[in-house]
Amino acid sequence: MKKIALLFCCTIFLVNCEEVVEIDLPTGTPKLVIEALFEVYFDEVPLTTNTIVKLRLSAGYFDETLPVVTNAVVTLENLSTNTVISFEDNDLDGNYLPTNAFIPEDDVVYELSVTYNNEVYKGKATRTKTPLFINVEQGTKTLFSGNETEVIVEFSDAALEDNFYLFDFSNNLYLSIEDRFFNGSDYNFSFFYQEDEVEIPSDVLIKMSGVSKDYYTYFRVLTNQSGQNGGGPFQTIPSSLLGNIVNTSHQDNFPLGYFNISETVTYTLSLTE
Repeated sequence: MKKIALLFCCTIFLVNCEEVVEIDLPTGTPKLVIEALFEVYFDEVPLTTNTIVKLRLSAGYFDETLPVVTNAVVTLENLSTNTVISFEDNDLDGNYLPTNAFIPEDDVVYELSVTYNNEVYKGKATRTKTPLFINVEQGTKTLFSGNETEVIVEFSDAALEDNFYLFDFSNNLYLSIEDRFFNGSDYNFSFFYQEDEVEIPSDVLIKMSGVSKDYYTYFRVLTNQSGQNGGGPFQTIPSSLLGNIVNTSHQDNFPLGYFNISETVTYTLSLTE
């Protein structure tokens, strides 16, 4: 009985000692976040592009959204012809669209320029090649729970060069791979949706984009730091991760984000039970 009473008293003591501890996390000066991830859908007729420059400000770790930037000046210059394209945020949502539609050309260096708060940010990118899908289909295999949904992707990798790819499986699900072990060969792999990641039946849009080695490395670090939950890797940008855009006016006030131009192919797959 003494042992039981002692255990009961200890339990009451532990319960009564519980309290909510609030910790104020340090917050620095917000940094400009530039997401300029251009996609060239070269397999479509007519050929279309996604050329949006998204400007945000960094926020606290637990903030669900990033403040938008609507008062910047955004331009893109073709360094081969010195042609300048202006971007405007007509909807005041922080998403800047080109005033004239254009298609990024092959073997051309483009320089993105963003002027904000009297400081100029610049980054350069060229269009990265992407092969076509050979086949995309739903598979029958599962993993651990037995409730996963398999998607099998097959494509042909270009030979005599190192290639890097970024796959978007919708619902903020991404996969980045390199061709180290299948250079110049047809390659197929399986991607598995968890039970809570996709509704069955439903249609999913799958994208494959060719990316540079630098962007491939950047994206892998980004997903490791941010994860793919709660809005995806682009929802909360880690303050320590630098991209390929620099502040030419004030080097220490570096921006976050990346400027990339990719050829992109898409496939809409109908998933069934």
